[in-house]
Order: sequence, then structure tokens, then C-alpha cells
Amino acid sequence: MTIPQIIDLPKILDKRGNLSSFEHPSHLPFEIERTYWVYDVPGGEVRGSHAFREQQEFIIALSGSFDVVIHDGKEEKRFSLNRSYYGLFIPKMFWRRLENFSTNSLALIVSDKAYNEKDYIRDFVEFKKLADEK
Repeated sequence: MTIPQIIDLPKILDKRGNLSSFEHPSHLPFEIERTYWVYDVPGGEVRGSHAFREQQEFIIALSGSFDVVIHDGKEEKRFSLNRSYYGLFIPKMFWRRLENFSTNSLALIVSDKAYNEKDYIRDFVEFKKLADEK
């Protein structure tokens, strides 16, 4: 997978409560190295606003809703995440911004790399220049 895309996850429906899961390689195109979550985001705040040179991610709205705005260096695309049975795969070298968090939303993010500050591109102008070169 080389472009951001929604990945549907299995749903096991049960009157006691539903269950969904994901694993590699059945659902994710990478093995998970790191997991983190974003929560208690105040109204109007934005998270992310960066790209990765090498890291890939999969983002799920476990609770509530939020938008993920993706930019490839030329154009922008918005994904609204609001269900726990699908998520957004983001390959390396795509700028991402999370916004429009609902009250009590919970974003789960899994990635194929351990945290490495050197992998981050935090300047959009630099990102656009690097994206043009790829």
C-alpha cells in the first residue's frame, strides 16, 4: 500500500458487546513496533502536523470522532474517523493533521517504527520540498 486508505476491520457482533481486532498481515501491511493514543484533546486543538520519512501508521477512533487531514505535497484529503471497526493507514511521507476532536474522543495509533525524533518532518515547507523529490 502506497497511498493513505481506510482499512475495514472484522466485526464480531454479540448482544453482550461487539469486538473488532487487527493484526499483521491480515489487516495491517506492517508489523507493529509502537502503540500510542491521543485523548483529552481540548476543543479546537490540532494534533500531529508532521510527516515521517520512514514510519507508517494506522489510526483508529476507538471512541468519539476526529478528522485526519492528509497532504501528499500537492493536494489535501480529509478522512473522518468515527467508528472503531475501521481505521486509516498512512504510509511514510504523507503530512498528517488530526483535528475536529469530539468530546471524549480516543485516537489509537500503531506504527511500524519505534519513536525516533529524526524521522519526523515538522516543517511543511521542508516536507513539500522532500515530497517533490520523491
